Amino acid sequence: MRKILKISLILSLIFTIGCNKDSKKPKIAIAGLAIESSTFSPAKTHEEDFHARIGDEVFTFYPFLSKDSLNRNRANWIPTLRGHALPGGIVTKKAYESLVKKTLSMLKENMPYDGLFFDIHGAMSVEGIDDPEGDFIKRIRKLIGYETIISTSMDLHGNVSVDLAKETDLITCYRMAPHEDAIESKKRAVNNLLERLETGKGKPVYKARIEVPILLPGEKTSTRVEPGKSLYAKVDPVTKSPGIIDAAIWVGYPWADEPRNHAVVVVTGDIKESVIQSAEYLAQSFWEVKDDFKFVAPVASLDESLDLAINSKTYPYIISDMGDNPTAGGAGDVTWTLNELLKRNEFKKNSGPSVIYASIPGPKLVEKAVELGVGEFVEEFVGAEIDDRYSPPIKIKGKIKSIKHGDIHAETEVVVKSGSINIIVTKKRKPYHYESDFLDLGLEPRKSNIVIVKIGYLVPELYNINKGWTMALTPGGVDQDLFRLGYKRIKRPMFPLDKFKTKPDLSAKIIETSSKE
Repeated sequence: MRKILKISLILSLIFTIGCNKDSKKPKIAIAGLAIESSTFSPAKTHEEDFHARIGDEVFTFYPFLSKDSLNRNRANWIPTLRGHALPGGIVTKKAYESLVKKTLSMLKENMPYDGLFFDIHGAMSVEGIDDPEGDFIKRIRKLIGYETIISTSMDLHGNVSVDLAKETDLITCYRMAPHEDAIESKKRAVNNLLERLETGKGKPVYKARIEVPILLPGEKTSTRVEPGKSLYAKVDPVTKSPGIIDAAIWVGYPWADEPRNHAVVVVTGDIKESVIQSAEYLAQSFWEVKDDFKFVAPVASLDESLDLAINSKTYPYIISDMGDNPTAGGAGDVTWTLNELLKRNEFKKNSGPSVIYASIPGPKLVEKAVELGVGEFVEEFVGAEIDDRYSPPIKIKGKIKSIKHGDIHAETEVVVKSGSINIIVTKKRKPYHYESDFLDLGLEPRKSNIVIVKIGYLVPELYNINKGWTMALTPGGVDQDLFRLGYKRIKRPMFPLDKFKTKPDLSAKIIETSSKE
């Protein structure tokens, strides 16, 4: 009996030590919603489009918080709800309210918190709300209070309103476009939060925010080329300055017509002079190179792009169908480009230049193809169920080359060959980023003469295989010709839409520390 009691006491002591050890760790919640929403597209985004993950499923977004990782063991993590939707149209009020209320309910269960990792994009538009991320974080603050330190991670194509800057404590964004540093940036946001909690330094003393009246598309501000490359190269050295925690430049999102849509610089730190000087240095640097931003690749009309591709001696020649790009918020079902493609005599015979077109939604054709099977011929209308402003639904007829089920976005994909064009038809819209997206459908982009994708700038995998590339100025909800969009609500003047008679005020504005008013 004594032996049993002794063992019990030892186990109890070990458990108590373990509990005390865990109790010393900061308690950090995770939450966020991410999407780019074009207000120039007729599409709507619904709750199911966010594919929300809850509880431990949230960790799958963050490899640096894997079960045995160092950061996972530095805190007691409380993941709530994290939703990430494919860029698209404005989010319905119903979807937004449902997701926010679910998040708040889950946060309430485990209060209080030492910290919150707020992982968002920053370009979400919601019916009837001008600044959804600002609204979201204010509602979180109302629930969890102001003792909690919030660290926010964003896409550099997001928007930082005054409310968002005020209610968060630490804030950062990607420094690369394409976003090859997305995970690295999120990890930095978490590390900043952990460091402030573990050292007891708490909230940064100062946050400086500067509105920069520039609104440019990502296809002109890629960090792959100048001047974006050199501009963003200035950010990391700034963070090494005494008294600076982090610094960031947001290009902003040009396909939403709201007052918050413009470039922003935010610097956080503990030495006021350093914070102000660093913010003004980055803002001035941005303004000084504004006239140097050009498209990251040659641009042309669709016909000109096709002529270049047909006459190219190397392949694959990639054409970006930019106006309806679902990775920027386009509806993804504009048929204008496909219609023009099918008119070209060069592609009407099997012996013509091989083309992959990715992609067009056509649920009726997909249903028919599944019934008929591979090798059969199918004929049905596709596209323009959401955005028919530029071209109506078009009928395609061809041989079913492959069928694939189970994609998270497309659900079902069908390849239909019409002449020399392999058309990828999807049940729901899907962007095609990776070579595997094509290989899984029996298509080989490296061996195709021409690959046409509904993307703006090419992501690294496609960029690395292209042997020629043109970005086609096609119509759609994310039209690259900003002058055609008809802005009514953004702040003016705004470069490049307006002329500036005098240089704008690029002095830093100190944002007060988050606190209950």
